[in-house]
Amino acid sequence: MPYTLDQFCTEIRGLLKTEPLSNALGHIADGLGRLLSNPGFVAETFSDDMPPGRRILHHDPETDFYVLAHVQEGNKTGKPHSHGSSWAIYGNAREYTEMTEWRRTNPESEQHAVLQPVSKYRLGPGETKAYGPGVIHSTAHRKKAWVIRVTGTDLDVLPRYHFGKHDRLLAQA
Repeated sequence: MPYTLDQFCTEIRGLLKTEPLSNALGHIADGLGRLLSNPGFVAETFSDDMPPGRRILHHDPETDFYVLAHVQEGNKTGKPHSHGSSWAIYGNAREYTEMTEWRRTNPESEQHAVLQPVSKYRLGPGETKAYGPGVIHSTAHRKKAWVIRVTGTDLDVLPRYHFGKHDRLLAQA
């Protein structure tokens, strides 16, 4: 029997209530990989003609996690950012996401950040990656991609860190 969104959400709730976050994130990422390997879930969640954007698939009011479906526009590169005190897990259902993890090389007390890439890799269909609180990363999509993202809270109401043109990015890894 295929692994379902309901099973995945029940598993996340249990993990967040019983495990330290550092342990739970890896298990949640593994569960997301199982969910993305279910063609029925992918077909129910995404369609070829779906426009770019984000939809909430699930919100757990008790633990406050969200499961979000994103249709990412092609030829788009995001700026480095973190999720502040929250976490996020990315998983691709279709196409790929180019991920870069960054390290700040100057003190946080300085107004502008200097960032250096420390890791660059691609997440393909069924692949997942967890980012704990404060981890700076960026995404790029060469083609339209279908992505599931699980977050620890509503990131739109949380102070987060976005790095932009006033910050300096050092040479690529």
